[in-house]
Formats: sequence, C-alpha cells, structure tokens
Amino acid sequence: MLNWTDLTQDWDAMYARAKRRFPNLRDQDKPKLGKDRKGFEAYLAERHQLTVNEAHEELEDFLFTEGLNREFSSTLRK
Repeated sequence: MLNWTDLTQDWDAMYARAKRRFPNLRDQDKPKLGKDRKGFEAYLAERHQLTVNEAHEELEDFLFTEGLNREFSSTLRK
C-alpha cells in the first residue's frame, strides 16, 4: 500500500491520478494540498460532500489501489 509520503513524493503525477478519482479537486488548490494529510482529507470531504471519516476512508482506498497499481506495474516490467 502507498502511504501519504509516497503519494506526495511525486505530487504532480499523483495529484492528476487523485483528480481522476476525486473530480471536484481544484487545480488552484494543488500546491497547498500535498503538505498535510489531515488537511487534504478535510478538503476532500468539503469538495465531495463527505464526512471527514468518509474522506479518510476514500483516501485509504485510493492509496491502496494506487499501491496495487504500482506493484502490478513493477511486476510487468520484470
């Protein structure tokens, strides 16, 4: 599974992937969103009409699926 640090190491690429999953993210907010996971979860909740707990779960699911995608991609390259 990816963690928050993994996600923010290549914030531009991962933000684009997150925006496909969470279409209400605004590009003008991108620079500040990668700094703080709790802040990102609160923003996600606000922009997608979720509770903070739901946003947390959605982010966990996103990190999990992105981690699987990364593992699968690395397996294909071998």
